[in-house]
Amino acid sequence: MTYVELQVSRKVFGLGNRAMLKEIKIRHRELVKQYHPDAGGGHNPEKIRKVNAAYKVLVAYIESFHFAFSEEEFYRQNPEERTRQQFKEDSLWGGGG
Repeated sequence: MTYVELQVSRKVFGLGNRAMLKEIKIRHRELVKQYHPDAGGGHNPEKIRKVNAAYKVLVAYIESFHFAFSEEEFYRQNPEERTRQQFKEDSLWGGGG
């Protein structure tokens, strides 16, 4: 897979620069349903092929991604937890401070 293929796949799905696997799966289901012959006029075999090819690229990228379990990465992905940690002693947040 190339970066260009990844970006094309992301655009086929209409995704932003960040997406969760759950979002990708939901979007795949929506797109396949939209272009399925039983969808009522939306049948487009070429579009279904493109959607399925894009899905394979996106899932392959996710499956090969190395996740970071560092504290900094955790707080980057969970900014509300960083805020809670910073102000946990403040009485407004239920702390004893």
